[in-house]
Amino acid sequence: MPAFEITVASADDIGLMGEWAAAEGWNPGLTDGHAFFAADPQGFLIGRLGGEPVACISVVRYGTGFGFLGFYITSPPLRGQGYGIQLWRAGMARLAGRNVALDGVVDQQANYRKSGFRSAWNNIRYEGTPSATTVPPTGVTLVDARTLPFDQLAAYDRHFFPAERDSFLAPWITAPQRTAVAALRDGELCGFAVLRACRAASRIGPLYATSPEVAAALVGALGTAAPDKAVAIDVPDSNSAAVHLVEQLGLAPSFETARMYTGRTPQINHAGLFGVTSLELG
Repeated sequence: MPAFEITVASADDIGLMGEWAAAEGWNPGLTDGHAFFAADPQGFLIGRLGGEPVACISVVRYGTGFGFLGFYITSPPLRGQGYGIQLWRAGMARLAGRNVALDGVVDQQANYRKSGFRSAWNNIRYEGTPSATTVPPTGVTLVDARTLPFDQLAAYDRHFFPAERDSFLAPWITAPQRTAVAALRDGELCGFAVLRACRAASRIGPLYATSPEVAAALVGALGTAAPDKAVAIDVPDSNSAAVHLVEQLGLAPSFETARMYTGRTPQINHAGLFGVTSLELG
């Protein structure tokens, strides 16, 4: 039998992982790899059988106590033969001692629970063409987020994510084929969103806002930048205002995952989280 070997993925391997994710119907961003690799170059593992890549997983470390697991994929013809679980164990060993999160697809959630994960909320992907472009509320101005001091954006992001992730966020907003918009009120951030081109509907994530009106204005601005005007947003059902907003905008649910943790659910600003950044890296 060919030998099964687990190694750290190369930049080319991460591109292949994106292709596998697309084949699963996850619709990753066309240039997500720019930010993924920068987040944690050692955080992507590839399993090779006889030298050929057949399985993958991402186990990205954030800060000193948090980690995010994603891209858990085995080549369909080789599923059920033990290669995936070997990679899973190697990945979880890399995140030992941390609170680990993942976004689990519906048919795998029971398996994740057996591995010690518990559900915190569901992320529901809503997609379609927003029914209207919404102007910002009085006193709110929309600007290109890349014109703001990066420290300001990074500090704002920390309200919605459990750990510092500057090395990920910087390329996330500057990589090709994406648009980043910030909402300002009296010079202070009251909203932030990024749109990235994908194989299907362009995805908006993150989507942060102090109110549904600000979130609607951000979606409207980014919707005009989408190549075919169709967008997809992974909306946490823990924020009922966010769910109500995307339904008002005429977007329809198409895909669902559960945000799951091995430890306590982190304390973040759920009321301002209208769309998660990425199902792959959090």
